[in-house]
Amino acid sequence: MLYQVLTFLLEVAVTLVGGACLLRLIMRWRRMSMANPVGRLVLALSDWLVRPLQRLLPGGDRLDVGSLVAVWLLKMLQYVALMLLLDLSRWAILPVLALLGVVKLAVSVGTALLIIAAILSWTQNRTLIFDVIDHLCQPLLAPVRRWLPLVGGVDLSPLVVIVLLQVLGIVISSLQANVLGSGLLASLG
Repeated sequence: MLYQVLTFLLEVAVTLVGGACLLRLIMRWRRMSMANPVGRLVLALSDWLVRPLQRLLPGGDRLDVGSLVAVWLLKMLQYVALMLLLDLSRWAILPVLALLGVVKLAVSVGTALLIIAAILSWTQNRTLIFDVIDHLCQPLLAPVRRWLPLVGGVDLSPLVVIVLLQVLGIVISSLQANVLGSGLLASLG
């Protein structure tokens, strides 16, 4: 039971801070201001880790290398802690496992953003938070909206993208299982 509690708490912490790092990466790529409620939350959760990395690894105009490395390091530390708890010694696969973990986290962040945007769109209130989240979702939705017409006046593109992201998540989980070994993946979370 203690292992399950520790695993859960570690997953929550890494998801929260790592998700903020990914949102920071996307917001910079989309040239979005951080002077909004979402941006301030992202900065509050990620500045302590990303700022030092940005000084070491300066990115380009739209590429935030510090945020990307931060989320990868978080996933590395998560898997190191879990391997130590399980007394495993598969250290050589950690970088690949962490990279797959970053992609899986990105799928989760994208799915969460789409669900939040869909729920906020039902309220018919245009708020600053809705505008920020909607702007973050546009790169995911735009390709699908080009070929999927409205159905009875309803935009089904968020549903299609969520299904595609979930399929991608399944593929990533399968790749992680292949890298780690099926039985061990369930133990690592």
